[in-house]
Amino acid sequence: MMATRGPRARGTTYRQQINRAPSPWRVHSVPYLSIMLASALPVLLIADVMPLAPPLGFIMLLAWRLVRPGLLPLWAGLPLGAFDDLLSGQPFGSAILLWSLAMIAIELIEARFPWRDFWHDWFTAAVLLVAYWLACLLLSGAPVTRAMLEVAWPQALLSVLLYPILARMVARLDRFRLARARRID
Repeated sequence: MMATRGPRARGTTYRQQINRAPSPWRVHSVPYLSIMLASALPVLLIADVMPLAPPLGFIMLLAWRLVRPGLLPLWAGLPLGAFDDLLSGQPFGSAILLWSLAMIAIELIEARFPWRDFWHDWFTAAVLLVAYWLACLLLSGAPVTRAMLEVAWPQALLSVLLYPILARMVARLDRFRLARARRID
């Protein structure tokens, strides 16, 4: 039966996916590398006295944790926060503390609400982003004045509005991460 069919009939896209597995390197490194790249991106684009770019690394961490629950371990906030602290200019340890607290908060929310939808995730991310923004202002050591809050408020608003875009990007990165690339012997 197989010999009577032409070679094109046997070379379908489903046949190319049989006996394939995702690359272990991509499975384990894509979430961490994307968060680290997002942490470095504001520093590479804009160097200014006042932080105008949103905390892309923190938003990406929230997106990975909310889009793919259980993928990042609870302790992942420590090394990723340390990397962000080295690049952001905040006092060392502030992102370590805040990212770890955010991971714990998301873990508690997931225990309370195991079935969530996009709107619940966006609300959770918005609350955590505004709390992170306020905590970064307080931990920076600069005097918090009304003028500083007025200038920095658009950064918090932009962070909340960027979450759906980065969550979509995380979904595409997750599809790339789990794509079948390696032949199983």
